[in-house]
Amino acid sequence: MKRRAFLVFLSFLLVIPMLGVKSTAFASAFSDVPSSHRAVKEITYLVDGGIANGVSSSQFSPGKTVTRAEAVALIGRALQLDGTQRSTSFTDVGSGMFASGYVQSAADKGIVSGYGDGSFKPSKVVTRGEMAIMISKAFGYSFNNTSSGAAQALLSRGIAQGLVDGSFGFNQSIIRADFSVFLARAINPDYRVKTNTVKFDQKLTVNTDNLNVRKGPNTAYGKVGSLNKGLAVQGGYSVGAWYYIKAGSIQGFVHGNYLDGKGDSGGATNPDPKPEPPTGNYDPRIKDQVIVLDPGHGGSDPGAIGYGVKEKDVVLATGLKTNEIFKKSPFQVKMTRSTDKYVSLSGRVSYAQAVKGNTFISIHANAFNGSANGTETYYYASRKNPNTADSKLLATKIQNRLIAAWNLQDRGVKSKSLHVLRENTMPATLLELGFIDNKSDNAKLKSDYWQNAAAKAIYYGTLDYYKAKGYKVDSLYSVAK
Repeated sequence: MKRRAFLVFLSFLLVIPMLGVKSTAFASAFSDVPSSHRAVKEITYLVDGGIANGVSSSQFSPGKTVTRAEAVALIGRALQLDGTQRSTSFTDVGSGMFASGYVQSAADKGIVSGYGDGSFKPSKVVTRGEMAIMISKAFGYSFNNTSSGAAQALLSRGIAQGLVDGSFGFNQSIIRADFSVFLARAINPDYRVKTNTVKFDQKLTVNTDNLNVRKGPNTAYGKVGSLNKGLAVQGGYSVGAWYYIKAGSIQGFVHGNYLDGKGDSGGATNPDPKPEPPTGNYDPRIKDQVIVLDPGHGGSDPGAIGYGVKEKDVVLATGLKTNEIFKKSPFQVKMTRSTDKYVSLSGRVSYAQAVKGNTFISIHANAFNGSANGTETYYYASRKNPNTADSKLLATKIQNRLIAAWNLQDRGVKSKSLHVLRENTMPATLLELGFIDNKSDNAKLKSDYWQNAAAKAIYYGTLDYYKAKGYKVDSLYSVAK
């Protein structure tokens, strides 16, 4: 397929636009990106897909620093976010700003956020550390909400490399060439500095004939093959609505509308590869058990708020830490969301069912006018529910561990008709870690140390549950130490 040029207004350029200037679609046309340039392949890849463009028809300015607005526009185009210029929730991003649509879309998905004064600071230059966090959030990497964690997520996948002095350069401004390299590698593993970084562990089925497999996540990219209806393929990760798949010798991107078996997750698009399980004498059936972690609320739904802290943030942070522990074990672990994204109650249940969950753990924080405190857990009790006994057992075991870990008031294990418990088809519990509007509880909910303690308690409680069910799990307790 011959390459074709894309004529675009500079309102879609990587840098602040100048009306009337158009850009070519190929890095080879940029006089400042010769074939010998270290980033020519990655820049060309992004330009081919209309994700990045030049500052003029002949200049890319690879050494120019990247602003927050420009970074979000790049990521937004890669993820196929809605870039329609419009009003935003930020005081300094008006509808006429070239990246306004991408800024609002990225904020809605929890990829970026503003500042305490309601601003976004679109012209602020992005550092390498901030870039790592943006890309980790955009592609669903677990990173414990820290710059070092985000850097490690990129380094472990071969997306980034350290500087010559051995550091990551967290506070160093990032330039267009480097941002292009990191983004191209996040999208397409062919550009990464490590091989075999993709785990094709999703079983998908093509639902249409003559499905084009492309080099990138949009139709601007050329074909690398085609697939027919009914073919089973292996999915690795998604970039927006497109999936990176493998079918025999063919690897590339196809649109998710033409694949069955994806489930309905609000979670990671490119989850961390599962490490090798610990060696030890444990029940081999554990490897078949799927634990579904469900951090409550998210996106437009903040949940309860206390002392400026949002429930959706603390339960996501705790859920991600819990996920990291389970990933070190032989359990399979899935998350209904791993970013600040809204997922409906029915979507959480349908996702748990789609991934064939065996145990469902929903993580929340309580609130009651500041007059209550303590930890409590819930399960659903009904004569028609075959999982009532197991749900109560699961809730009890985790409650006991949480009380021991956090030393808050024990409010007990209770039965309640909550949607994610009532509608589920597996043993399920909902945890209320503490009261976010109580000053003492709030201090623990927002603390990284106490979130880690809660994550360990949830893991230990789940092991206690399986042990009570007759599984041999003693050797797995050391995973969380």
